[in-house]
Amino acid sequence: GVTQPPIGAGAEFTYEFTAPTPGTYWFHPHSGPQLDRGLYAPLIVEDPHEPLSYDKEWVVVLDDWLDGVTGTPDQVLAELRKGMMGGMSHSTGDHAGMDGMDMGAMGGTDMSTPSPGGGSHMLMGAASDLLGGDAGDVAYPYFVLNGRLPAAPETFRAKPGTRVRIRFINAGADTAFRVALGEHKMTVTHTDGFPVEPVPTDALLLGMGERYDVLVTLKDGAFPLVAVAEGKNGAARAVIRTSATGRAPGVNAQPAQLKGTIVRYDELRPAQTARLPSKGADRTIRLELTGSMMAYNWAINGKPYDPKVIHAVRTGERVRLSFVNRTTMWHPMHLHGHTFALADNGIRKDTAIVLPNTTLDVDFDADNPGTWMIHCHNVYHAEVGMMTTLGYLQA
Repeated sequence: GVTQPPIGAGAEFTYEFTAPTPGTYWFHPHSGPQLDRGLYAPLIVEDPHEPLSYDKEWVVVLDDWLDGVTGTPDQVLAELRKGMMGGMSHSTGDHAGMDGMDMGAMGGTDMSTPSPGGGSHMLMGAASDLLGGDAGDVAYPYFVLNGRLPAAPETFRAKPGTRVRIRFINAGADTAFRVALGEHKMTVTHTDGFPVEPVPTDALLLGMGERYDVLVTLKDGAFPLVAVAEGKNGAARAVIRTSATGRAPGVNAQPAQLKGTIVRYDELRPAQTARLPSKGADRTIRLELTGSMMAYNWAINGKPYDPKVIHAVRTGERVRLSFVNRTTMWHPMHLHGHTFALADNGIRKDTAIVLPNTTLDVDFDADNPGTWMIHCHNVYHAEVGMMTTLGYLQA
C-alpha cells in the first residue's frame, strides 16, 4: 500500500516505466510472504552500448523452497511469529546469556531439512562464519536453481572456450547462497546491476535480493555449478556441459572452489561510470536493526513497521543511511526507488548484507520523489516488522 495499492484477485495492472540503467534486476510482490511462493521473475535491462565482450549469456535464479512440501510460507510466518520456545536467541540483550551461544558448540546440529508433511519450520543449529553466526530462521527441504531440483538439474551447453556472462539472482526468502563453478574462476563484473572493476574469484556469497554478474571462459568437459545454502544443509545445482562425452558431475559434487577465494564488498571498486560524485552527506538517517529470534520481533529502531513513521529527505540531498545492526543475526537491507553507494568503497548496490553487531553506511542522492520502503530482504524479518519508509518533503 505504500508505492501502490495491491492488485486485487483477478485484477490487472500494467506497469509502464523508463529503464535508464542497464543491469540484472528482478521483481516480486510485497504482500505477505508471497515471494516465498515463487511469485517473482528476472528483469534484465540490456545495454545498447554493452562494453563487455562475451559469446553467451545465462540467467541463474537461486531459491529456497518449501511451499507445498512441508507447508506454506503463511504457516511458516505464523509459527515464527510465536517466537522460539527454547534456549537460543538472536537477541538485542533480553537474553544476553544465550545471545552469543556458538551453534557449533552444540555439536553443529543442523535441523534444516524437515520431513515432508510435518514438523517445525524453525531452523536451529545452522551457522556460518561468512554471515557472522546464525545462517537463517527457516528450515527448507529444497534449494532450487532456475526452479529445478539437484536430482534433475538444468544443463547449460556451450563449446569449449566459450566466454559466458552469468547473471546470478538470489530470489530466496531466508537463505544466502555460496556459488562456485567447478574447475573455473569467475570474474565479477557487476553487483546489483552496476559495473565494478573486474575482480577474479573462486566463489560468490549472495544474500537475499542480491545479484552478481560474472564472466567465465569455459573449459572442456562437464562441470557442476553449485549454490550451497550457506550454513544450511543443502544446495542448488546445475550442470555446465561443453563436451558430449564428459562424465556428468555427481549430485553431491562439492567443487573445491566453494572453499576458495570469496570476493567481499571491500575488495570491489566501482567502475568509473558507476561512481557517485564526491559529496558530503546533507542528511544522515540512523536505522538501528533490532530484534531477537526468541521473540521474533525484528524491527527498525526498536519498533515494528508503522506506516506513520516516515524518514524525511529533500530532493537534491545526498543522504546517508547508517544501518546499525544491534542483533547477532545478519540482515540484507534493501532500499526501494534508489541505488546507494557503500560509503567505504563506493560500489553501487540496492541491497547489502549488514553483518551482526556491525554498522554499514551507504549514501544515495535523493533524486526520485515519492514514498519508498527500506526493509530487510529476509521476507519473514520484513513481515514481522523490520522495515520502514522514506519520504520526500515538499520543496
